[in-house]
Amino acid sequence: MLQAFNQFLNIKERIPEKNIPYYVKWVSDCYRYFDKPETQLLTNDQNAKFLNHLAKKHEDWQVQQADRALKLYGYFLSRSRTSDEETTTSQSNWQGIEMKLREALKLRHRSYSTEKTYVMWLRQFQGFINGKQPQSLEGKDIQDFLSYLAVEKKVSASTQNQALNAVVFLYRHVFDKDIQGEINAVRARQNRRLPVVLTVNEVEKIFSEMSGINKLMARLIYGCGLRLQECLQLRIKDVDFEQSLVIIRSGKGDKDRRTMLPEAVKEELVKHITETRVIYEKDRNAKLNGVQLPGALERKYPNAGKEWGWFWIFPSQTLSMEPRTGVIRRHHVYHDSLQRAFRNAVIKAGITKQASVHTLRHSFATHLLEDGYDIRTIQELLGHRNLQTTMIYTHVATKNIIGVRSPLDK
Repeated sequence: MLQAFNQFLNIKERIPEKNIPYYVKWVSDCYRYFDKPETQLLTNDQNAKFLNHLAKKHEDWQVQQADRALKLYGYFLSRSRTSDEETTTSQSNWQGIEMKLREALKLRHRSYSTEKTYVMWLRQFQGFINGKQPQSLEGKDIQDFLSYLAVEKKVSASTQNQALNAVVFLYRHVFDKDIQGEINAVRARQNRRLPVVLTVNEVEKIFSEMSGINKLMARLIYGCGLRLQECLQLRIKDVDFEQSLVIIRSGKGDKDRRTMLPEAVKEELVKHITETRVIYEKDRNAKLNGVQLPGALERKYPNAGKEWGWFWIFPSQTLSMEPRTGVIRRHHVYHDSLQRAFRNAVIKAGITKQASVHTLRHSFATHLLEDGYDIRTIQELLGHRNLQTTMIYTHVATKNIIGVRSPLDK
């Protein structure tokens, strides 16, 4: 069995050949420690006990290597068994699970984009377990699925975490099983990537290649440090021209925050809102449904969606149907329009960086840092929960390397 595991490490996980004997050794030592046959799956508690035993006489990096080796071996054994078993279970018991998941998400006021993502992971998970009945699922099934994503699919750490959140939600709120403590999967490798940042000159070049509403939205995203979706979902009442503030409501993590309104966009934004008022009046005269309201506000205040303050700053030119309710109303502009216009502007400006609309937010933070603003202030403006998330911009701000001279220039 260990010889087959050796080949698995070389082909699937692509462990360097010189390290494979160590992975095999840790697994062999663990099974000898418990005096168990190598074909038997060990429990998470047994693995933890062996790692605690190793920690008494070995370095931390060796314990971490042994931990990964045991997780990979557990996944290897599980997949070997699955491939040998015939799956005769009917798929009929899975009918209705997706609907129950959607209902659970709506009940907890999760966004439609979250619903689509979680349903996508449900379908992938169902395909992975290959017809296993829902009532017989265990924490081990999620553990194997997450290990499969890391080992076979080579997904990023953030993608694996997203899958974990989706399937744990399924177990907890649909299957009524809380199994998060039972999961000890192979973790996807977390590689640090520095964000792409544009210079001030590059930002100006890109804006010069844009026009109309797309240019205004791009300038707002850069000038306020907004996420794309936050900009699209801005409402009339969210902009305070007198205090030069923009209020972002129910941002990432369902948090509200405030940021500055740049003086440079005020005049253009006032003109745009005046034009938007024409669309609003047209909808009211046509007695259309009001705009969508967040959470339970629509049930509590049925007519609030028809008020001017709740109207979108960037409304779509056409009506659309809500996928969840089937109600026809005016939504905000679709993100694809701005993304396509920005991509074309980057190409026309002759910029070779892999820049997207979100790059404007990265550039906002980096340029503030270069101008000497406090990192805590930038954290508040961006709405980051953890300061470490904001600290990434210290690695790309040119201010940090000013004064450092290359030895080649001596």
